[in-house]
Amino acid sequence: MLTLLALLCVIVALLPAAVATANLLALKTPAPAPGDGLVSILIPARNEAGNIAGTVRAALASTGVPVEVIVGDDHSTDATAAIVAGIGDPRLRLAPVPDLPEGWTGKNHACAHLAGLARGERLLFIDADVTLAPQAAAALSARARDTGAALVSAVPRQRMDTLGERLTVPMINFLLVGYLPVPLMRRLPNPSLATACGQLVLFEAQAYAATGGHGAVRAFLHDGVRLAPIFRRAGYRTDLVAGAGLATCRMYDGFATAWAGFSKNAHEGLATPRALPLWTALLGLGHLLPLPLLIAGLVGLLPPEATVLSAVALGLSLATRAAITRATCEPAATIPLHPASVAVALAIQWNVLLRRERAGAATWKGRSYPVGGA
Repeated sequence: MLTLLALLCVIVALLPAAVATANLLALKTPAPAPGDGLVSILIPARNEAGNIAGTVRAALASTGVPVEVIVGDDHSTDATAAIVAGIGDPRLRLAPVPDLPEGWTGKNHACAHLAGLARGERLLFIDADVTLAPQAAAALSARARDTGAALVSAVPRQRMDTLGERLTVPMINFLLVGYLPVPLMRRLPNPSLATACGQLVLFEAQAYAATGGHGAVRAFLHDGVRLAPIFRRAGYRTDLVAGAGLATCRMYDGFATAWAGFSKNAHEGLATPRALPLWTALLGLGHLLPLPLLIAGLVGLLPPEATVLSAVALGLSLATRAAITRATCEPAATIPLHPASVAVALAIQWNVLLRRERAGAATWKGRSYPVGGA
C-alpha cells in the first residue's frame, strides 16, 4: 500500500515537471522595439510613501516608447501625494481618486479612474510597489503589436528579504509555471486558460474600453485573473510572458503581511469547496508527502521500493521548483523550503475556506470587502 502511495506521488509530481518544462521553453522576455504610440503608465497608490518615488522615477525612465505616468492617490493618509507632486516631471500627473462607490473594490475603482484620464493607445497598469526596467513598456508594447494581443501580462521578479516572504511568495510562480499550460493557452482561445498578473499588465486602450475594463470586475479583488477571461470572451487575444527582466516587486515585508495578502486573494482563488480538495491532492501528493515518506523510509519504516519512489518524487518536486526558481530569478535559498512553502500555501487556503463565515470579509489597505462565503 505504501509503495503504491509513493508511486502515486511520483506520477503526480511528473505533471508540473512536464508542464514547467514546456512553459519555460515558451515563456520568454519579449524584446523591446521602438514605437511611437503613447503608453500610459497607470499607478494606483494608497499609502505608498515608502515605494512611490522609486516606482514613479523608474516609470519615467522608460525608453523606446513615449510614456505618460499617472498616479492615482487613493485617499492616502501618508506623504504619497506630496512625494509624487515633488517629482516635477511634465509627463507625470497626480490624480486624486474619487470616493469609493458602493459595489467597487478600491484598486479596481482607482484603475478605472486612471484609465479615464489616460491618453495612451496602450495602458500599462503597475502596482505601486513595482519597479519597471527601462525597456519594459517598449517590450510589452512590441509583444502586443507583434502578436495582436489586446492584453499582455507578466509576473515581475519577486524580491523577498525575509524568511516569511520566502516561504510564501514563490508559490505564485510555482503554481503559474507548473500548472498553467502556456503553449496551450496561446493556441486555444478558451477563456479558462487565460490569466494575468495585476502587478504588471498592458491593455490595448480600445479593447479595454470595449470590455468595460476594471469596471467589468468592479466587485472583485483579483483584477488580472478576472480580466483576462473577459477579454477572451469578447474575442480578444491575451498573452503571458516572462517578467523577471521587465520589473521587480516586493509584495510584502514579512510573514504577517504575506499571510494577510494571500488570505485576501484566497477569497477569490483556490479556497472554494470544489477547487481546494483537488489542489490539496495535487500539491500534497506531488510536493508535500514525498518528504515525510522518504524520512520514514530512511529510518526503516517503508519497504525499499517505496523509499526509492519517495526519493524520486521529492527529486522531481525540487527539480521542478529549482528550474522555475532559476528562470524567475528568485532566491536559490527558497528551493529547499519548497515543501514548507506548499504546506503554508495550503494552510492559508484552508484557513480562509473553513473560517470564511467568521471572517466575513477580505481586508486590505484599511478597507474590508464582503465575500460570498456564507
